[in-house]
Amino acid sequence: MTTSSQQNPVTDGSGRPDGTTPEPARSTPDRSTPGAASTENRGRAVFATVSSFYLPYLVATFVGVMVISNITATKGVVFFPELSVSLGFLQLDGIVTDGAFFLFPLAYVLGDVISEIYGFRTMRRTVLAGFAVLVLAALCFTLTIHLPAADFYDGQEAFERVAGVAPMFLLAGLAGYVVGELLNSYVLVWFKRRTGEKTLWARLMGSTIVGQIADTLVFCTIAAPALGMAIGSGDYWNYTVLGFVWKTLVEFVMLPVTYAVIAWIKKREPSYQEALAATARPARAATGPR
Repeated sequence: MTTSSQQNPVTDGSGRPDGTTPEPARSTPDRSTPGAASTENRGRAVFATVSSFYLPYLVATFVGVMVISNITATKGVVFFPELSVSLGFLQLDGIVTDGAFFLFPLAYVLGDVISEIYGFRTMRRTVLAGFAVLVLAALCFTLTIHLPAADFYDGQEAFERVAGVAPMFLLAGLAGYVVGELLNSYVLVWFKRRTGEKTLWARLMGSTIVGQIADTLVFCTIAAPALGMAIGSGDYWNYTVLGFVWKTLVEFVMLPVTYAVIAWIKKREPSYQEALAATARPARAATGPR
């Protein structure tokens, strides 16, 4: 004859699997025991809270754009090679740029969105995160190039040409990225502290011009020799001036999209709405009852 405890040893969530030595379940501690309540959740899984739903996606996209741009920028590109125009120091023999010309401006759009909504400190952390990923990517590419190739692998030379890291080009990309993005964010936040929510277009355009000037000058001056251009040559000025004009123009064209994204996230970001409400209360209190 068997006992009921042997037939169903764990129906109440307590006891050992063999059903012979009952013990209290962790989910139902003995409340009468001193200190039992404080140890109730011991051993359970705990997780940190993500404070913003949108920020991780913005940061991930920003870093992804930077990594992709640094790879595609290693290819020199010439549009309209038959075009020849002389404008003083600027000699145009075609429009010289690189393979990142169509994607890289998006990094500044994302930087504007992050800076406008989350502030300079958050953007600075984003830039540092991107910097770390770019360095990691360069190290991984370099390590992979030097790994012994398998007998059946015939793409070593092609892989080196695409993923090979030229020290000067890597330095140019990192330096231009850090200087340009931090200046862009700093100028935008500096303007916002003085204008509040007004004149968003002015701080977006002003920060873009400052950031792109710094980024383009730093990047092109360091990268030009790695691309076979002499500093001060027509190709150098072509590369630098047209690069700045193009990237700035793209951001201005994207201004309505940037506006829409910023407005959309602001309305749905609880912490931003709380901050707006907190700044509005003193103003209403000062006016007194109507």
